[in-house]
Amino acid sequence: MTTNRTLYVIACAAPPARRLSVPIKAAQRAGWDVCLILTPSAHRWLTEDAEGEIEALEQLTGHPVRHQYKLPSQPDVLPPPDAMLVAPLTNNTLAKWATAVSDTLALGLITEGIALVPIVALPHFNDAQAAHPAVQRHVDFLREAGVTVLLGEGGFTPHKPKHGNLDAYPWQAAIDALPA
Repeated sequence: MTTNRTLYVIACAAPPARRLSVPIKAAQRAGWDVCLILTPSAHRWLTEDAEGEIEALEQLTGHPVRHQYKLPSQPDVLPPPDAMLVAPLTNNTLAKWATAVSDTLALGLITEGIALVPIVALPHFNDAQAAHPAVQRHVDFLREAGVTVLLGEGGFTPHKPKHGNLDAYPWQAAIDALPA
């Protein structure tokens, strides 16, 4: 399938990051050219715990996997995005994003992205983290800013600590929420 739409999948260090080929392939089937950006912790997970995973994801997408800012003198290696999918979105990245912290490439892209492209966010954290009073405020803030945050019915439902089910992570709901 020929594509002319570029999707940035931006992944944080949460267990579903170990299955990034799932949303990449689903987005490609939906006609997206997919580029993958990882938080530094997610990059560490995939380089230290899953040998060859970065290379496999680069082969799958046809693009380098990015995880840090480039130097100003270096060219952009990814095409500009038409949309972004932030998944899995950790509580840490949620809090930083909602307060405009841009201390990583992933955060810089999604912080700027609010003003530039449609963004879908699919969280992944436990119900103890979700119970913190700031979490709902951050979700509400991002929703008011135009981000589609798939938390609750039709998206991700937080689980008991240490009881997450990778097979239940709703990747397809996130792909379906992207602009047509």
